[in-house]
Amino acid sequence: QVQLVESGGGLVQAGSSLTLSCAASTTFWVTDMAWYRQAPGKQRELVATITADGNKNYGPSAKARFTISKDHGKNIMTLQMNSLTPEDTAIYYCKVRASREWPSIADYWGQGTQVTVSS
Repeated sequence: QVQLVESGGGLVQAGSSLTLSCAASTTFWVTDMAWYRQAPGKQRELVATITADGNKNYGPSAKARFTISKDHGKNIMTLQMNSLTPEDTAIYYCKVRASREWPSIADYWGQGTQVTVSS
């Protein structure tokens, strides 16, 4: 079982900051975690990823503004978002890639948290 719960979204002014969190509860083998976002009528895009060994990668829209992190137990992932713009408005989804047993592996998604940035 993999259960993901996102929180921290809300309505903010441009230039403000938000911190999203994703609480993961699972006994599966987790390879990496990631944040995605999807605006209405647009393709879902990768925001940031963090691997089991702590390697971080960012999508073009997040680089230099967002910071992804996780706790030592890999149970909680956060996304610190700074200098938000209206273009950041989207539903943000937590995703974890996990496997119960090789070779079966799958991506598990949270329900999403809404981020709205007004100008």
